[in-house]
Amino acid sequence: MLHPCPIDHTPTPHQAQCQDPSLSCSSLPLSCISCSCPYSCKYGASSNASCTAPTEARCEGARNFTLQFQCSYCYLTDDETHRCSTRDIGCRSVGSPTSKSHWYIANCTTRENTICLGKQVFSKKKECNWTEGYSWKTACILSITLGGFGADRFYLGHWQEGIGKLFSFGGLGVWTLVDVVLVSTGYIGPADGSLYI
Repeated sequence: MLHPCPIDHTPTPHQAQCQDPSLSCSSLPLSCISCSCPYSCKYGASSNASCTAPTEARCEGARNFTLQFQCSYCYLTDDETHRCSTRDIGCRSVGSPTSKSHWYIANCTTRENTICLGKQVFSKKKECNWTEGYSWKTACILSITLGGFGADRFYLGHWQEGIGKLFSFGGLGVWTLVDVVLVSTGYIGPADGSLYI
């Protein structure tokens, strides 16, 4: 049994790109045509979609044709075949991967001419991945050389801990040694939740 693919796709044949009579109907972009796919296709395998060019689209050749596609739901397609919204606020790139703030829900849309099963607009859980220019190497050097004065904490934006280290002389050296390990392993990162460069 055939179903529309993507299921929420609506062709708009009145666009300029759909009005070229020298193009064959099977060469029209997906925005100009409507396709139906067999949902019983084998996932990951190549399959054929039955497509139709509406009468409003100007093209030459047969208006009913088949297009080959890889059998996959839209939300399971490769990252190259869809684009997703990004989120910087409240998104922490560092810390535990099991933390709720380490992930965000992105709104995604398949790229033009991507034939897939299901909806072309979908939500996807994405890992936070952004940077503000903090260097891991600089943080390590500051932690080793000036860590007793809290320079590493000040550099990373943890100014409260930096003040504590400054006035306690790095916790009499103990806090400094612990921070060298924590900064060098990446456990302590920038305070804004971004990644190191």
